[in-house]
Amino acid sequence: MRRGSNLRTTLAVLLMVPIAACGQQKADEVAVKAASGPRLVVGLSDATDWQSVSAQVTTQDQAQVLARIPGILTSLSVRAGDSVRRGQAIGRITDTQLSYQAGAYGAQAAAAGAQAAQAHAELERVKYLTANGVYAKARLEQAEAGAIAANAQTQAARAQQSAVRAVAGNGVVVAPASGRVLRADVPAGSPVAPGMVVAVVTSGPVVLRLDLPEALAAKVMAGAKVRVDGMAGQGVVTRVYPAVQTGQVTADVAMAGLDARLIGRRLPAQVAAGTHSAFLVPRAFVATHYGLDYVTVVAKNGVAVQVPVQTAPAGEGKVEILSGVAAGDTLAGGAS
Repeated sequence: MRRGSNLRTTLAVLLMVPIAACGQQKADEVAVKAASGPRLVVGLSDATDWQSVSAQVTTQDQAQVLARIPGILTSLSVRAGDSVRRGQAIGRITDTQLSYQAGAYGAQAAAAGAQAAQAHAELERVKYLTANGVYAKARLEQAEAGAIAANAQTQAARAQQSAVRAVAGNGVVVAPASGRVLRADVPAGSPVAPGMVVAVVTSGPVVLRLDLPEALAAKVMAGAKVRVDGMAGQGVVTRVYPAVQTGQVTADVAMAGLDARLIGRRLPAQVAAGTHSAFLVPRAFVATHYGLDYVTVVAKNGVAVQVPVQTAPAGEGKVEILSGVAAGDTLAGGAS
C-alpha cells in the first residue's frame, strides 16, 4: 500500500511541473504584452450628465389659417402634406347675408345717384333764372347746397356697398406663410366663426423640439449638446422658452439630418445637463468577453491582470468606468 501511494505522489508531482511551467509562461506572455502596449493612468475627469427626454420633429413656427368672417366653408383645396406659398387662396367662406347687404346698399347708391342728378339739373335751372333776375341769390345758394348733399349721400351709399364687398372678400382663406400644410381637418360645408382655425401651416426651419421636465430648466441652457438615438452627430439647443406648461419646459434644437417629411415624429433623445466626476478611458482600453467588460491593470512589478469592470457609454470614443478600478491604476491598451 505504501509503495502504491508513493508512486501516485511521484506522478502528481511530475504532472504539476509542466502545468506550473505553462502558467508561468502565460503570465510572462501577459506581462510582455502589457509592457508593449500603450499605458493610461486612471484619474478623475469631468463627464457629461446625459438626461433622457422626449423630442419631436417640428418647425420653428406654425402659422394658423384663421377664418375672418362667419359663414359656411364652401371649399378647402388643400390637405395635410400639401405645399403652399404665402398669399395662396386655399379656400372660401360664404356668408349669404353679406350679399343681401351689398344689394341693399347698391340700391341705396342708385337712388342717391338719381337724386344727385335731379339736384344738379335743378341747380343748372336755378343758375339760369338767377342770372336773368328771376330768382334771388339765396335761392341759388339753396340749390347748390342741395346738390352737394345729394352728392354726399351718393358717396356714402357707395362707400357702404364697398365696405360690405370688402368684408365678403375676407371670406377667401389665404395661407399666411409658405410651407407645408400640417393639419386641415375642417371639412367643406362646415359652419365657421371668426378666429376659428381652418388649417395649420408649418413655417421656418425644421427643428427638434424638446419637452424637458421643469427640474432641468436651470440646467439646460442655449448651446447645450443634444444627441438622438439612431442619428449621427449632435445637435445644439438654440432656444429655451421662458415658460413652464404642465410641468414641462420647451427647447428648440438645431440638428442636421432631420427628416422634414415627418413633422410631428417623436424621437428618443438625450440632453447634456451638467457634469460629474468620473473615470473616463478610451474604448480601446476595454475588452469584452462573453458579455463582460475587462481592463488590463499593470502592477508596479510589470505583471498585468485582467479585471472585470462596469462601464457606461460616454461618447466621443470613450467609456466611463463605474467600478473595478481606482484612481492611480495603470491600464494597458489592447486588452483582449
